[in-house]
Amino acid sequence: MTKGFNKIQEVLENYKSAIYEKDVERFLSSYSTDIHIYDCWQNWESIGVSVWKDSVTGWFNGLSEESVLLKVDFNDLVITENMDIAFVHCVVTFAAHNEETGEKLRQITNRFTFCLGKENESWKITHEHSSLPIDMETGKGIFNLK
Repeated sequence: MTKGFNKIQEVLENYKSAIYEKDVERFLSSYSTDIHIYDCWQNWESIGVSVWKDSVTGWFNGLSEESVLLKVDFNDLVITENMDIAFVHCVVTFAAHNEETGEKLRQITNRFTFCLGKENESWKITHEHSSLPIDMETGKGIFNLK
């Protein structure tokens, strides 16, 4: 995982295309080895890229088993950066499409915050936090508020 990212947008484009292609190693190339993630799915948190790799591998394998391509869109993107640290907050939509027909099967929208730091002059995600608002009557996450 030695790919270098000179711009924050390159990290985000890699994130999108690696998910679409279900390329675990390329996806993980966006992350610092000591990543700390708060996720909406299964694990409350993941600390370290090896733990995150297990989650991502399971996720991508599940998409392959379903014959699904996942298209990712970043909306309401705000990037704040200086020389060594950057923050990104946005709304991320994950839309599942049938691999053969292209038919859209489902989609979810989450809120994301990424913290990035410079490692060897390359941007890497050091912290990621995804969240959903909660419906207080049902206690369930609201996946498509926007």
